[in-house]
Amino acid sequence: MKVICSRENLLEGINIVQKAVSTKTTLPILEGILLECTDNFKLTGNDLEIGIECVVEADIREQGSIVINSRIFGDIIRRLPDSEVLIEVRDNNVVIIECENSHFEIKGLVSEGYPALPVIKKENGFKISQKIIKDMIKQTIFAVSIDENRPILTGTLVECKDGELTFVSIDGYRLALRRNKIEGQSEELKVVVPGKTLNEIAKILQPADDEITIYSAGNQILFDMGNCKVVSRLLEGEFLNYRSSITNDFETKIRINTKEFLSSIERASLIITSEERRYPVRFNIADDKIVITSATEVGAVKEEIRVEMHGNRLDIGFNPRYFMDALKVIDDETIDVFFATSLGPCLIKPVEDEKFIYLIAAVRK
Repeated sequence: MKVICSRENLLEGINIVQKAVSTKTTLPILEGILLECTDNFKLTGNDLEIGIECVVEADIREQGSIVINSRIFGDIIRRLPDSEVLIEVRDNNVVIIECENSHFEIKGLVSEGYPALPVIKKENGFKISQKIIKDMIKQTIFAVSIDENRPILTGTLVECKDGELTFVSIDGYRLALRRNKIEGQSEELKVVVPGKTLNEIAKILQPADDEITIYSAGNQILFDMGNCKVVSRLLEGEFLNYRSSITNDFETKIRINTKEFLSSIERASLIITSEERRYPVRFNIADDKIVITSATEVGAVKEEIRVEMHGNRLDIGFNPRYFMDALKVIDDETIDVFFATSLGPCLIKPVEDEKFIYLIAAVRK
């Protein structure tokens, strides 16, 4: 195997596939990146749960393949001059890496033992812009559970039906839902994708209108971005029936400026240290205003915001982090917030439509 490519392109490929390289394994080959030269130069990382394949533009002189330790390979390429890089495999799986005046000889592993990525037939897929998927992940991923005792909630429900794509994450204290129309889409999909997978995909996706195609078969899902492909196992089990949690019954509704609301809650939470998470911020809603207060052993805070109010007076408490996580990813200038009772969850929605819904559980006094 012998290939020449730019350091910049090679490093970009390494950074992408390293997201799928195992850091905790007893199998040395899983700590490596598979380099393959056939009709193109391809890098692959695979930890058996998520696999990433990336094609790098290169001048292929000799075909072949090798596995090289991901950390060592990445560290070498990062520190090379910004020039052309030669990679060549010689006898006994020795990998030669040359760039200008730098010369490395690294011991590689034969590629035959490297696990192949699952093959997913490219049927019944749907296309959508990378920017939309990136936004949908950002606006729901924070509500994915980290509780391994409920593994199904460590992923996001990805549902496509009637020309609408929906992402839903639930951790038991909050729900994050984001919808988007898909024109001309007739295929249906209902899978639960691990949060880790979506986190890594969000780092790869471009905030542009370049398309991504999503396919699913069996217990695997494929995200195809052209030169880059991500394959992941799916979580098995029944996702919670989130629709039963979303109701239009409310006792109090406010319309409020999103940034102003977020800033006030952030200030109110400043006196709540990590050891004082039992302290909520309280909302007192009355007379077209919301008074946000917080009181801990450190001190007390009071914030007041004018709102457009409908319904009854209300006093209710929330974990401020849950509110801040939701408000930070909302792009709309103004939102509607619905409260059912002083102990029930609240619902955050857009003013115009229901492209997103956030449900946050209240804290008891």
